[in-house]
Amino acid sequence: MFQVRATAIGFAGDEEKYPCHFQHRIGDTFVYDGEKYTGRICPGFSAALVPRMMDFFAAGPRLVPSPQYYYAFWYAPVSRRDERNKKYDGIGFRNVLHTEVEPPRSIAALQPAHAFDWPPVNERIVGLDKSIVTCGDTRTSLMMKIEAFDLAEKGDSITYFRREMSILNRVLHKPGIELDKILSEFTKDEIEGIYPALSPILIQVLVEELALMRYVQMEGGRVTITENGQAKLETFRKNLTPEERDALRI
Repeated sequence: MFQVRATAIGFAGDEEKYPCHFQHRIGDTFVYDGEKYTGRICPGFSAALVPRMMDFFAAGPRLVPSPQYYYAFWYAPVSRRDERNKKYDGIGFRNVLHTEVEPPRSIAALQPAHAFDWPPVNERIVGLDKSIVTCGDTRTSLMMKIEAFDLAEKGDSITYFRREMSILNRVLHKPGIELDKILSEFTKDEIEGIYPALSPILIQVLVEELALMRYVQMEGGRVTITENGQAKLETFRKNLTPEERDALRI
């Protein structure tokens, strides 16, 4: 699980003509740390923002596309009706082989970035980035960008966070250890007697989260702690009591 931050990045509407009554400003932040929310947020906007933040709380920086991401038509050009082409495509369209530039704040301008561009982009990215949430008041349309910026270490995430720090500690002393060998660095009591009980798949999931936050790097199935990971582990260690350090062997 991850800490999540939403940052106001602009207005898709006309904020001068239709000012935000909650008085949001570019740069405003709203954070969920796994336990509580911090910051100001418009109650109307929160209905759209908070559920999306919870997606990032679970998935982190991994982009989780909506089903519409899989449509092929994002990579087709703009078209015009042309009955003469019905014998080819079955309906009757003519390609418009250039990118249409829509007026700002028009409905057509709200399409995903790079949709219907010509020539099209060379990789499948249309509809992939779901980090932008827009206010429902289309006159103003505050936009906030969501990002997972660290591991969650509060609320019920603390148990998994402690497991991740214990894994970091084992990797620190065995740089380049194979992923499937990390479990053997824990005793039977440490594997089964501490919640959550460790297993090969849980190790894989937790190491992936560590890698996403750049606390470890993975190459060829081997795991190595990074400088950021060492700093994170040291900060964690300093905040433990002597009893906790002894219990976790950190």
